[in-house]
Amino acid sequence: MNKTNTKHIIFTLIVATILWFLMFVIKPMNFWLEMSISILALVLMSFIFNRDIFKIGKLTKKHIIIGIISAVALYVVFYFGNIVSSLIFPFKDSQVLSVYSNRSKGNLIWIGLLLLFIIGPGEEIYWRGFIQNALSKKMGETKGYIISVLLYGGVHIITGNVMLIIAALVCGTFWGWLYKKEKSLLPVIISHAIWDLTIFVIFPLM
Repeated sequence: MNKTNTKHIIFTLIVATILWFLMFVIKPMNFWLEMSISILALVLMSFIFNRDIFKIGKLTKKHIIIGIISAVALYVVFYFGNIVSSLIFPFKDSQVLSVYSNRSKGNLIWIGLLLLFIIGPGEEIYWRGFIQNALSKKMGETKGYIISVLLYGGVHIITGNVMLIIAALVCGTFWGWLYKKEKSLLPVIISHAIWDLTIFVIFPLM
């Protein structure tokens, strides 16, 4: 890989890891506010290192349809995964509840808006639009995809929450594949935003 790009990727990943540690472990401020600020910071760094980050093309009906259907499909995966994981992991309920406890740290309408317009889109711009895109260009689509999935899951290791790490790996695999398949960030952004809103606000699993 190009040394400059490598340094940029490593730098932003270190920052992301620190931010995730602060959000999920130290918790210095309101979770949703901190999450939004953290995502915006990562997006800003992505833009500084790649000025084409916001050139994501024109929104089409196909993007909207794929985004909605994929969000529903991923929710179904998590719905049944929630049931199965209860039979496998004795610590599952406490760890999932620790994530859902953040729902009490803000008005649900406010949380929903942040998920739809900042957190969901911002995560995709950084993780798929910047990280996966950069790695794919340097290492090939398949290697770039796999490594970006591992990095997405890896950043969550700092939280110490096994269920959150598994969820991140599943989501990273799904959205990374969707980005690789569609060659567009738009359906992935729509999918992530709708899934976030559904699983955290509209139909939480716990």
